[in-house]
Amino acid sequence: MSVFLTVLLTIFIAEMGDKTQLLLVAMAGKYKVSHILTGTWLATILLNVLAVGVGAALGSYLDMRIIKLAAGIAFFWFAWSTLKGEEEEEEKEIKHKVSPVLAIFGSFFIGELGDKTQLSAITLAANYTQHQFMSAFQVFLGCTLGLILADLIGLIVGVVLKSKMPTGILNTLSFAIFAVFGEISIRDAMLLIFGAGAKAVAGHLIITVVFAVLCLYAFVKRRAGKH
Repeated sequence: MSVFLTVLLTIFIAEMGDKTQLLLVAMAGKYKVSHILTGTWLATILLNVLAVGVGAALGSYLDMRIIKLAAGIAFFWFAWSTLKGEEEEEEKEIKHKVSPVLAIFGSFFIGELGDKTQLSAITLAANYTQHQFMSAFQVFLGCTLGLILADLIGLIVGVVLKSKMPTGILNTLSFAIFAVFGEISIRDAMLLIFGAGAKAVAGHLIITVVFAVLCLYAFVKRRAGKH
């Protein structure tokens, strides 16, 4: 039980204030709680199965350049979609019964890959599993519950903000969170691909400008639709 509690507390502390916890604040303003819980919990379980089952060996097969670039694009897509505006509710219910869960799952999964929380899970697995099933299960359970509890705090904050704040302000907050983490991920991807230098700056700038143009177009189109 001491292994379980040690792992749970370590992962809980590691996730507090992490980007995926903050992303849940933003997601609460965009998606239903049931969709968020389903997507993030499925991603959490898969992430911790990988961390505990494959352990440190996983790191040698993951190309962080691709992961960071994919995460940045995913976060930019969420930010852009926040500006697009809502579809008719009935249409939305029919069209997006499955896709929100998949979108949340993918974003959370990619965002958490290679993050400090998952690296902590891999380190804990290496330290405590010792090729024993029960030890591995305790590490998996501790990692999973620690991550879920920390992220529930982010979700609760998002739900409270959604009920207390005007929709426009919450949408702006959601856009800002997604955009900032998109910028960070793209910057890291460019540094990993090109190293520190002009090419990394140029690549980062080009992607950012394309994102800004798409957002401006979505904003203008949304404003025009209201008149």
